[in-house]
Amino acid sequence: MLLLPGTPLDVLWRFNPHSREGLLAIGNWAVLLMTTVCLACAVAALGLWRLRRWGLWAATAILSVNLIADTINSAVLRDWRTLIGLPIAGLMIAYLMRHRSSFAR
Repeated sequence: MLLLPGTPLDVLWRFNPHSREGLLAIGNWAVLLMTTVCLACAVAALGLWRLRRWGLWAATAILSVNLIADTINSAVLRDWRTLIGLPIAGLMIAYLMRHRSSFAR
């Protein structure tokens, strides 16, 4: 949506218009940032799919960063919608930690 503005997918920006403004403000770096996030999620998904320990830790790290970011957004920006992510990320991390013995080294 950043690379090809004006497509029918632009309607998705309605969910979080502040995000679009922030990403447009940093210019081409936004594409690099979102590509990095995409690759990190793909790596974690592959590792979880293969039940590898590195996938467990990659997913846990991504969820932890998301949890911290949601906490900061709710406290600093007063964006209370981000609070819904706290219990979700917390439960997902708890699930991964509870089942970490299933992951091979």
